[in-house]
Amino acid sequence: MLTLTGKTDYRMVVAWALYDWGNSAFALTVMAVFFPLFYSALSGELSAERSQFWFNITLAGASLLVAFTAPVLGAIADRGGSRKRFLAAFATFGVVITAALASVHAGQWWLGLLLYGLGTIGFSGANVFYDSMLVDVARREEYDMVSAFGYAVGYVGGGLLLAVNALMFANPSLFGLASAEAAMQASFVSVALWWAAFTLPLLWLVKETPTEDRAHGLQAVRSGLRQLVATAREIRRLKVLVLFLVAYWLFIDGVNTVIKTAVFFGDRVLGLPQEALVMALLVTQFVAFPAALFFGWLGQRLGPKVAILIGLAVYVLALVYAWRWLRDAGDFYKLAVAIGLVQGGVQSLSRSLYARLIPVSKTAEFFGFFNMVGKFAAILGPLLMALTPLTIRGATERDSILAVSLLFLVGGFLLSRVNVPAGVEAAGLMEREAGPAQNPPR
Repeated sequence: MLTLTGKTDYRMVVAWALYDWGNSAFALTVMAVFFPLFYSALSGELSAERSQFWFNITLAGASLLVAFTAPVLGAIADRGGSRKRFLAAFATFGVVITAALASVHAGQWWLGLLLYGLGTIGFSGANVFYDSMLVDVARREEYDMVSAFGYAVGYVGGGLLLAVNALMFANPSLFGLASAEAAMQASFVSVALWWAAFTLPLLWLVKETPTEDRAHGLQAVRSGLRQLVATAREIRRLKVLVLFLVAYWLFIDGVNTVIKTAVFFGDRVLGLPQEALVMALLVTQFVAFPAALFFGWLGQRLGPKVAILIGLAVYVLALVYAWRWLRDAGDFYKLAVAIGLVQGGVQSLSRSLYARLIPVSKTAEFFGFFNMVGKFAAILGPLLMALTPLTIRGATERDSILAVSLLFLVGGFLLSRVNVPAGVEAAGLMEREAGPAQNPPR
C-alpha cells in the first residue's frame, strides 16, 4: 500500500507512475521479447554470427548515444525548466518509431535494426527526465516508496500488454491475423498506442517544480552546457556519490545482463520452447509488482542500502542455481520467480538512494549522469559471458553464468562502503553553498 504525507498530491504520484505503466510495454514487449524474435525472422538471409553482430552493434550504438547525451540534455532541461517538455519530445519520438516497426517486412533487417535503435533512443532519453521528476511528485522521505510504486506499476502495465501480445503470438487467427509475424507487427502498434495513452496523465497532471532564473532557447543550451561542466566538477566533490555510482555501474550491469541474456540462454543453451520463455517473463513481471512494493517498504524500514544488498545476494544465489541446477522449463520458472522478487526492488531503491545523494536543485543533470552510468551498464556482463569459455580451459557457456556473479559481488562490496548519512550531508552542503535553490527542497 502506498502511504504518503498529507502534503503530497496522490494524483501527481499516480500520473507520474502511469508513465512507467505505459513505457514498460516497450521495454518488455519490444526489447525483451518480440523484437529479438522479429529480427531473427527478418535476418534469415544472414548467418547467425552476422545477425548477432549487427544486433549487438545497434544496441551498443544506441546506448552510447544516449549515455553521452543524457547529461547534456539534463543540464539544458534544468536551466530551461523544461523536463516535462523534453520527456514529451523523446516519448513522442519513441512512440512513432515503435509504430513504424510494423511496416518492416522480411529481408529488411537493416531497416528493422535502424528503427529499433531509434526507438531505444526515444525510450531511454525520455527516462532521463521521467526519473528526474521523482523529486517533483514526492517529498524526500517518500522517495523509496514512490520510486518503488513507479516500478511496480510499470511491471503490471507492461506485463498486461505482454500477456495480450503473447496470446496474439500464440493464436494469431483468434485476432484475425494471418501469421505469428503479423501478430508481432500488430504488437508493435499496440505498444505505441499503450505508451502514448499513458504518457498523457503525466503531461496533464504533474507540475514541474519552477526554476528560478529560467533560460530560453540557445541561452538555455549554452547555460546548460556550462552547468554540465560545473556538474562534472561537483560530482567529483561528492565522494560518497562517486563511490555509489561505481557500485551501481557494476551491479546494474549484472541486472541488465540477466534481463537481456535470459531468453538467449533459455533458447540456445536449454532449447526451451519460445512459449515457455514468454510465460517465464510474464511470471517475472507479475511477481515483481508486489515484490517492488515490498522492497519500497523494506527500504523505509532498513534503509535503501541494506535492502539493495539483500537483493544482490538473491541475484548471486539465483546465478549459482542457474549454473548448477537449471535444466528444464520448471527450473526456468523457479528462476523467473526469484529474479522477479528482487529485480524491481534493486532498480527502484537504487534510484531513490541516488536521489538522496544529490542536490535537489540539479536533479535532471545529476540524473543524466545516473542514466549515463545505466546505459554503459550492459557491457561488462555480456563480455564476461562471451570471454569465459574462450579464456578459461574447459569452461562452457553454463560456466559463464558464474562470471556475471562477480558484478554483483564487487558492486555489493562497494555499496556496503557507501556512507549514506555522509552523502546526504554532502549534498545538502552543496545545496546550501549554491544559495537559493532553483528547485526548493520538498
